[in-house]
Amino acid sequence: MIQARSFQVQQRCGKMLPMIKEPKFWVREVPVYGDVILAPMAGYSDVPYRALCRAFGSAMHYTEFVPVEALLGRRSKNRFWQRLDKKADEHPLVFQIFGNNAQKILEAALRIEELEPDIIDINMGCSTRKVSGRGAGVGMMPQQQLIADTFQLLSHNLKVPVSGKIRLGWDDSQRNYVEVGRIMVDNGAALVAMHARTKIQQYGGQADWDEIARLRQAVDVPVIGNGDVCSVGDIDKMIAHTGCDAVMIGRAAIGNPWIFNRQSKENLTPEEFVSTIRCHLNEMVGYYGEKLGMQLFRKHIKHYLANMPESREILSQMLRVAQLNGFFLLLSELETIVQVSRPKSFLISDSKAISISS
Repeated sequence: MIQARSFQVQQRCGKMLPMIKEPKFWVREVPVYGDVILAPMAGYSDVPYRALCRAFGSAMHYTEFVPVEALLGRRSKNRFWQRLDKKADEHPLVFQIFGNNAQKILEAALRIEELEPDIIDINMGCSTRKVSGRGAGVGMMPQQQLIADTFQLLSHNLKVPVSGKIRLGWDDSQRNYVEVGRIMVDNGAALVAMHARTKIQQYGGQADWDEIARLRQAVDVPVIGNGDVCSVGDIDKMIAHTGCDAVMIGRAAIGNPWIFNRQSKENLTPEEFVSTIRCHLNEMVGYYGEKLGMQLFRKHIKHYLANMPESREILSQMLRVAQLNGFFLLLSELETIVQVSRPKSFLISDSKAISISS
C-alpha cells in the first residue's frame, strides 16, 4: 500500500478561510466543522484530491468505496486496501465499504477499524448493475432485515460511529428511504446521507430535495443532502430548502475544488486557476510518482478545462506530455491564454491561491 506523506494544509485565499470555532454538527462524538463535503467517487476521491478539497474547505471526507470481499483476503498487492490510505492529519475521514452479507460486512469493518478511521460508512446508494444487481449498494434498500442486521452488528461491535449513504429507493414505486433511514438509526447509525434520486434514475432527471427535507424530519441524527448541487448558490439553497446538516458535492466538484470555499470558478484570477491545477498535479505526482500521477491526472485536467474552447489545443498537448516539467510549461502558456481571452470572466484581484505544503 502506498504510504501517504504527513502534511500541513495552508490556506491562502487573499483572506484566510474563517476558522469555525463550533462544530456544525456531530457524528456521535466526532465533530464536523463545516457544512460542505466531498462525496465518495470511484476514481476521484483519492488521497491527493481529498487533500486539495480539504484545503478549500471540505469539512469531511469519504474514501472511494471498497467491496468487503476484497478486505477479507491478504493485504499484499490488493489495490482496494490502497483506497483506505490517508494523510496523517486527515480528519474526519470516513471509510466507505459495501457488501450484501451482514457478517462479512462486520468482519471487514473490524479489520479496517484498525486503520483508525473516524467513521465507517455502508454504501447503499451505488446504482451500477455490477453492485446493485447482487444486492449491495442501493440493492440493499429493498432488504430491510439485512439493513437492520448490518447496522446492529456494526454498532454493537465497532468503537467508531457507523453511517450509511442511501438513495430514495429502487424506483418511484419503492421510495422507502424514510423507513430505511429509521431502521438504520434504530440499529445504531449515527448519520444518514442521501442522494435524492432513485436507483432507476441513476444521475438523470432532477434530484428531489423535498425528500431530503422529509428524511431530516424523520430521523434524529444528522442528515447530509446530495444531488443537483451544481453551483455555489445551490449549497445554501439546499440547506435552506431541506434543513439538512450538510451538503455533499460529487460531480460538480470534479475540476472545481473552489466550490468548497463557496467560490465560483468564474470569479478566479488566472493565477488562482492555474496555481490550483499546479498544486493538484504536485499532489498527484508526490503520491503516485511522476509517471502514474501524470497519467491519472489527465481525467482531472479535462474537467478543469471543460467549457474553455480557447484551451482545446493546449489540452491536447497536456494529454500527451510525459514529463512533469513539460506539463508545467504548458500550464504557464495556459495562464497567458486565460489572461488574454478571459479578462472579464476571470476577475483580477490580489488574492492568492490555496497551497498544500508538506
